[in-house]
Amino acid sequence: GCPTEWDGVSCWPALPLGQSRAVACPDILNIFKKSKELIQRNCTEWGWSLPSPPYHSACQLETLGSNNDTEAKACHFVTMKVLYTCGYSTSMAALLLAIGIFSCFRKLHCTRNSIHIHFFTSFILRGTAVFIKDSVLFSDESIDHCTMSTVTCKAAIAFFQYSVLANFYWLLVEGLYLQTLLLLTFTCDRSYTWGYVLIGWGVPMVTVGVWVLTRLQYDNHGCWDDYSSLYWWVIKAPILLAIFVNFLIFLNVTRMLAEKIRCPDLSKTHKQQYMRLTKSTLLLIPLFGVHYVVFALFPMHVGVDARLYFELVLGSYQGFLVALLYCFLNGEVQAEIRRNWGKWQRSMESNVFNLATQDFTA
Repeated sequence: GCPTEWDGVSCWPALPLGQSRAVACPDILNIFKKSKELIQRNCTEWGWSLPSPPYHSACQLETLGSNNDTEAKACHFVTMKVLYTCGYSTSMAALLLAIGIFSCFRKLHCTRNSIHIHFFTSFILRGTAVFIKDSVLFSDESIDHCTMSTVTCKAAIAFFQYSVLANFYWLLVEGLYLQTLLLLTFTCDRSYTWGYVLIGWGVPMVTVGVWVLTRLQYDNHGCWDDYSSLYWWVIKAPILLAIFVNFLIFLNVTRMLAEKIRCPDLSKTHKQQYMRLTKSTLLLIPLFGVHYVVFALFPMHVGVDARLYFELVLGSYQGFLVALLYCFLNGEVQAEIRRNWGKWQRSMESNVFNLATQDFTA
C-alpha cells in the first residue's frame, strides 16, 4: 500500500492499496479560516494521489498570504537562531574561562568554588545540547518531521533534557550550599560534597532514565520533541519542584541574612562576607525560575513568541551572567588574579635583570 507520508501540510497515515482517506484542514489553518470541508487522497498503484480538493480551495486560503508573510516568518526564526547561537557561544566561552581561573589558582580551591565549577559545567552541557539538537533536527530542511523517529534524534532530545534538568538542580545545590553556610556559620564541610553531586547530576540522570523508559514503553513515536505529550510531566514536574524548593530557600536565606546583619555583635568583616556570598545566589534563584513557572501554568500554544524569546534568546546568555557574578566580579578572584599578575611581573623583571647582569659581567 502507501506508506505514511508528510505532504508539507498534513500527515497521511499508511493505507492499503485501493483505499482512500480524508482529513480535515490542519488546526493551524483553521485559526484564520474556519472550514469543515475534508481533503481526500487515494492509495493507487502509483502511490498517493494528489489532495482533492486542493488545500488552498478546501481551507479557503486564497486571501491568505503571501510569500512575503512566509519570508518574514522565516527571517524571524533565522534571526532568533543567530541570537541564541551567539548567546550560547558567548556563555560557553566565558564559562570555560571561569572554570580555568578556578582550577588554576590554588587559593581558589574550596567546596564553594567546586560547586560553582559543576554549575558552570551544567551550563556548558546545556549549550552543547542545544547545538547538537539543532544539528540533528534542523540541519536538513527536507527532513520529514512527521515520520522522523531515529535513535540519533531521540538521543539528542534525551541529552538536551538531561542538561536542562542538571542546570536547574545545580542551581538548587547553589541555594542549598548557601543555606548550609549560613546555618553552620561558614563551616566548610567537604562531607556534603558527594551529596551535592548526587543531587546535581544523579537526580537528573534518574529522571531522564524514567522518562526514556516511559516514552519507549508507552509513547515511542516521533522524535520525542513534542511537549504536548502527557509524559512530558515526567521532566516538567522535577524542574518545577527544584524551582519551588529554591524559592523557599530564597525566602529563608533572606530571613537569616536580615537577622544576622541586624545582630549588633556581628563584625563589619563578617557582614561583608555574608553579603558577598549571598548576593549572587539571591539574584540567580528568582531570575532562573520565574519565567519557567509562568509559562508552565499556560498551555504550550499560548505565548509562543514570548516563550521562545525568554527560553532561547535571553536564556542563552544566562551562562555568561553566572560566570560574571560568580567569577569575574568576585573580589576574591580579582585579588588572586592581581596577586599572581604582580608575582609574574616581578619574576619577569628579575629574569631581565639577571640576563642584563650576565651580559655586563661577560
